[in-house]
Amino acid sequence: MTTPDQFASVRYIVDDVQAAVDFYTTHLGFTLRSNPAPAFADVVRGPLRLLLSGPASSGARATPSGTGPGRNRIHLIVDDLDLEIDRLRGAGLAFHGDAVSGPGGRQILLADPAGNLIELFEPAR
Repeated sequence: MTTPDQFASVRYIVDDVQAAVDFYTTHLGFTLRSNPAPAFADVVRGPLRLLLSGPASSGARATPSGTGPGRNRIHLIVDDLDLEIDRLRGAGLAFHGDAVSGPGGRQILLADPAGNLIELFEPAR
């Protein structure tokens, strides 16, 4: 899981990645951290890492039905996604859909008791 010394990451689904990068860096004091593909970028401000996922990113895929009204969610980095899935299933938690792979890595969604989404993400190696 993400450790306290890592960034706190939030994923925002955006229509235009470059427009979002320009907005956050020009107007709100964020710094571009990476922009590995036109589908995705991340910007940082203090301990906040904002993941900007465009339409072609894996993070912008439709969430499975029944996951609530929004696609925004907190984003927790894990070292081994399969291990975390097994651990959490063993604790009786259910996931929304299966793990999916994209250009940046693999991810799966689960919800807290109020239905807020949490993304567990294993970066590509």
